[in-house]
Amino acid sequence: MEREEALKLVEEMVPEQNLRNHMLATEAVMIALAERFGADVDAWGLAGLVHDLDYAETVDDFPQHGFVSARILGEKGVDQEILDAIVAHAGHRERVTLIDKALFAADPVTGLIVAAALIHPEKKLEHVKLKSLKKRFKEKQFARGANREQIMCCEEMGLSLDEFLEISLEAMKRIAPQMGL
Repeated sequence: MEREEALKLVEEMVPEQNLRNHMLATEAVMIALAERFGADVDAWGLAGLVHDLDYAETVDDFPQHGFVSARILGEKGVDQEILDAIVAHAGHRERVTLIDKALFAADPVTGLIVAAALIHPEKKLEHVKLKSLKKRFKEKQFARGANREQIMCCEEMGLSLDEFLEISLEAMKRIAPQMGL
């Protein structure tokens, strides 16, 4: 599946702009991680872009989250490795491959970074610094929805928290205008 087709599918299936922005942010982080690890940038980016494709459909039926996306995307010929990563990001299968681990950690880190941007008066990612992001990470009440344990799974990829936060922050800064940040 090409990115343009995936983006069109996201626009059709994901009505909420904030969720679309999250998916774009996750795509950016996944691309940066693929670059870091010498992995397939297109495949990793696609996994990030479509990982919550079924969210609107499964919001009240979380046990199906990820499975519905995998079925839809599988019918469109998306590689099994991407489908497995999408199911793993929702916690429905063990994280085995590097892409599984990357998507699992990338998903919540985007929320932490967006929240860090929104506390600035300008509400821009350019004002978020790694030092302040690390401080916010330690504050349990800040961005409570950004699961810290899940973010710490970056270590399963051999990345320290600092490295992972820096890679993720810089990736999101590159697409900040697309997200209105």
